[in-house]
Amino acid sequence: MPPSVNLAGSWKLLAWRRIEQDGSTTYPLGEDATGVLIYAADGSMAVQMTAAHRPAIRSENALGGDLHERAQAYSTCLAYFGTWEVQADTVIHRLDASLYPNWSGTLQSRPFECDGSTLVLRTPPSSGKDGTVVNEMSWSRIPTRVSTPATARDPTVDRTADSALAKSGD
Repeated sequence: MPPSVNLAGSWKLLAWRRIEQDGSTTYPLGEDATGVLIYAADGSMAVQMTAAHRPAIRSENALGGDLHERAQAYSTCLAYFGTWEVQADTVIHRLDASLYPNWSGTLQSRPFECDGSTLVLRTPPSSGKDGTVVNEMSWSRIPTRVSTPATARDPTVDRTADSALAKSGD
C-alpha cells in the first residue's frame, strides 16, 4: 500500500468472503450482502454489514418480538464502532461496542490493501474446524458529497436575497 493512501471516508461493502485453507470460499451474509464502513478523520469509526432481504420482525418494538425472529436478525448482521488508526499495512479497530458482545472493548487488527478507491481488509488467519480461515471484506469508496448548510435544503427559508445577490454578481 502506498503511504499516501488515506482511508478516511465512507466505504460500501462489495463482498465479505470467508476463505478456507483449501481455497474454498463462502459468503457469511450471502453474495448480495450490504454494508458501510466509515473512517472519520477524527479517528472514530463504525461498520455495519447485513444480509440482503432480511425478514422483518413481527413487532413494532425494536427490542421486542419473537426470540427466534430476533436470533435470525442477529445472525444476519455484524456491527461495531470505536476508533481506528493505521500502523504500516494494518488498520487497528479499537472497539467500544459491538453487536457481537465478545468483541466489545477489544482490538481488531485488519491487514489491508488500498488503491484509493477499493479497500480490502483481511482478518489475521484463525483456526477453523477445517483448518486456517481468513475473512476478507472488500469495499468501494463512496464519493464525498458536497455538504451544504441545513438552511440551503430547508424549504421554509426565504432565499430571495441570496438569489438577488447571485444575479447581481456580488
